[in-house]
Amino acid sequence: MNNNTEQNNTIIGTTEKYQVTQKDLSRTAARYNFMACNIFNYESQQGPAVAWAMAPVLRKIYKNDEEYKAALNNHFNYYNSTTVMSSMILGATLAIEEKDGIQAKETVQSLKTSLMGPFAGVGDTLVWVLWPTIIGSISGYMAQQGNPLGAIVWLICNIIFWFIKCKFFKVGYTSGTKLITNLGSKLSAFTEAASIMGLSVVGALIASSINITTALDFKVGEVALNLQTEVLDKIMPALLPVILTAVVYKLLGNKKWTATKLILLVIGIALVCSFFGILTV
Repeated sequence: MNNNTEQNNTIIGTTEKYQVTQKDLSRTAARYNFMACNIFNYESQQGPAVAWAMAPVLRKIYKNDEEYKAALNNHFNYYNSTTVMSSMILGATLAIEEKDGIQAKETVQSLKTSLMGPFAGVGDTLVWVLWPTIIGSISGYMAQQGNPLGAIVWLICNIIFWFIKCKFFKVGYTSGTKLITNLGSKLSAFTEAASIMGLSVVGALIASSINITTALDFKVGEVALNLQTEVLDKIMPALLPVILTAVVYKLLGNKKWTATKLILLVIGIALVCSFFGILTV
């Protein structure tokens, strides 16, 4: 009787599933968000970061060594998406692995592969374009005015953003695939709306942040015509900043030009044109 009871307890103990804790979620989210870009490579891109982030919690889920290695190798596969949106995807994959174990290995990979592209579109628009453009312009403008709060605001916002990314991981885990599936049909419209908003912000920043005018005057007899106020501003206000931005953007698409080279080019043009009185910046 006692032997049978012990055997039953042993069997139950070996098949009992590990319940992921809030501490596990916080640790996994922090590990991924810290290393997502730090161990990026051009073969599997963020794959090693995902595997490194998931390793401790996967060890708890998979007691069998072979299953643990198989699950870990599965996460070493190619993966690349915006980190904040990846938090939701990886949170959902963790929920699947906790529920179905190694049998869900193909499901986990399929989920990551199918969602990393669409979610990156949303994340790139919001995180890499809209967020730094708005917050950076506010902080930069304050810094230009000599206000030290500009640097502090940028730092505080990025600290807050860290906790948002960790929270997204928990949201993905809690909601599983349900939330992600429901969002699928709305991603295109959401991305398009965010892109339009981002372009509007960038357009406004060109006129407000880039200050470049020409000091050239055309004189015929006693008649003087200022090129900036009488010609360029009549065509379109902030025309020169728009032209400069378009040229820089075009050159960035050329492999021969880097951001550092363009900065030096703009500085050189500004110095030469200012010396000869062609431009005022």
